[in-house]
Amino acid sequence: MAIGMAIAGLRPVAEMQFMAFLYPAFDQMTNHLGRMRNRSRGRFTCPLVIRAPYGGGIHPPEHHSESGEAILAHTPGIKVVIPATPYDAKGLLISAIRDPDPVIFLEPERLYRAVRQEVPDGLYTVPIGQAHVIQEGTDVTVIAWGSMLREITQAAELLRSEGVSVEIVDVRTISPLDVPTIITSVAKTGRAVVVHEAPRTCGPGAEIVAQINEKALLSLQAPVERVTGFDTVFPLPQLEKYYLPTTARVVEAIRRVLAF
Repeated sequence: MAIGMAIAGLRPVAEMQFMAFLYPAFDQMTNHLGRMRNRSRGRFTCPLVIRAPYGGGIHPPEHHSESGEAILAHTPGIKVVIPATPYDAKGLLISAIRDPDPVIFLEPERLYRAVRQEVPDGLYTVPIGQAHVIQEGTDVTVIAWGSMLREITQAAELLRSEGVSVEIVDVRTISPLDVPTIITSVAKTGRAVVVHEAPRTCGPGAEIVAQINEKALLSLQAPVERVTGFDTVFPLPQLEKYYLPTTARVVEAIRRVLAF
């Protein structure tokens, strides 16, 4: 119904209860939503936003906690946005609604009650496809999105006392990916760590590492590290803390690239 409304010229915002509940709708998303502009040679577009909470950290069953952004990013014609702050959430959502093409707007459910920030009352936008350098640094670039920004910010604070200068890049948009901002940062620091809670194999971090290898290999002083979830079904609540990347794991990865 939302796809039909979008084709008819409206700008619907559909909401899934959780991201992993998208699977039954994946046929419509991949075969119609993402292809309509190309299939109609531009005659029709689908300015549709699908909002969905995602990610672990609140102790529910596995379908409430999965991070499937890589699956969505691998679907041509669909943009994938993941805010990490209240300010970005509002600005990116307005941009997503105004976008002429479909946007999957993933909301890290762990952040719903964990982050507070002043947000302007008026309309403003945050560009889709533009990463944000949250903190400047000189020794290592740490790249993440969503709830993982909290872990890497804490890791950077811990390492500051050891004299380590960490540059933090919030990707904000998984697709399209802001490769130039990532490459500029890594070329400056010479080291990189990518952090995400999605499974490791074929995760978004693998694409980021590939882009760094292709475009900044000669700037690297150490292999790029990844701190990720595991290639398993998301565990039940008692094991959740062993699955999700932690501040300690991020600190260890940073120390490895610095010691290489």
